[in-house]
Amino acid sequence: MPQEWPNWWGGLAARRAAGVNVKKVLGQMRLIVGIVVVLLSVFGGYAAMGGHLEVLWQPFEAVIILGAALGAFCIANPPSVLKAAGSIFGTLFKGSRYDKDAFLELLGLQYTLFKLAKSKGNLALEAHVENPADSAIFAQFPKFSADHHAVEFMCDYLRMITLGTENAHELESLMDEELETHHQEQERIVSAIQALADGTPALGIVAAVLGVIKTMGSIDQPPAVLGGLIGGALVGTFLGVFVAYGFFGPMAQSLRNTYEAEAKYYLSMKAGLLAHMAGYAPAVSIEFARKALMSEVRPTFIEVEQSTASLQAAS
Repeated sequence: MPQEWPNWWGGLAARRAAGVNVKKVLGQMRLIVGIVVVLLSVFGGYAAMGGHLEVLWQPFEAVIILGAALGAFCIANPPSVLKAAGSIFGTLFKGSRYDKDAFLELLGLQYTLFKLAKSKGNLALEAHVENPADSAIFAQFPKFSADHHAVEFMCDYLRMITLGTENAHELESLMDEELETHHQEQERIVSAIQALADGTPALGIVAAVLGVIKTMGSIDQPPAVLGGLIGGALVGTFLGVFVAYGFFGPMAQSLRNTYEAEAKYYLSMKAGLLAHMAGYAPAVSIEFARKALMSEVRPTFIEVEQSTASLQAAS
């Protein structure tokens, strides 16, 4: 075993002892590891088979491809997408913030709210949903309370329930419409990055053609010079394909996976709220909410039962 491995594993053990979510740390490392593997595989493999790395240094080819891609990105997307593009790398690095602990907390919040509504009536929720920042219930669940959009979603529909909304089908349709709108807003960002992945190979060809045109203007030069010019031109094709399938495409898929995890968070709230409206007991309502989650982050029935039991003991 390499000497570095025990140190690496010991570092993870220390993080676990300090209460750090090791899976989350590893999830964040995947971006860096992936980038390193892509770069080492491509450039390391090229150098290993006898290629000269200095030939690949064609900065103006990169300016043509990436500059044109940036300009096309600005032409194609509305200001809201351009503004959101600044936070893409943060989202890619952090990954989904909704892990099993976050979903356990969400289920615990729903259980507490539904139990209050069952024991004292839906009107007892009014003070909490009108001012969640000062709510003693929301204060027990800091991860959820820190998520402004999730708090707004939960409070909006609980408010409608306290105001007397009784038709669960109409409320479900309204939830579906809001979630679909939210999904479309996120999908525009994913589609913008995917469009970069689809377009940069063609822009690489543009750079290569310009390089060939430049070469043809130097046709009277000796073969050694022409070889260098042709090689530089072909770097354009390489660079366009490389950034498309090595970076932009995987970035789009990573964003899509992150947004799908967020969608499940809201679908869990939707399932719980509709079950509560149907008159189910709090424990049954949150079981509806639990079943809406993906298997890798879905708490078990026992974990949820233990979590809600500890909430009851604390109250």
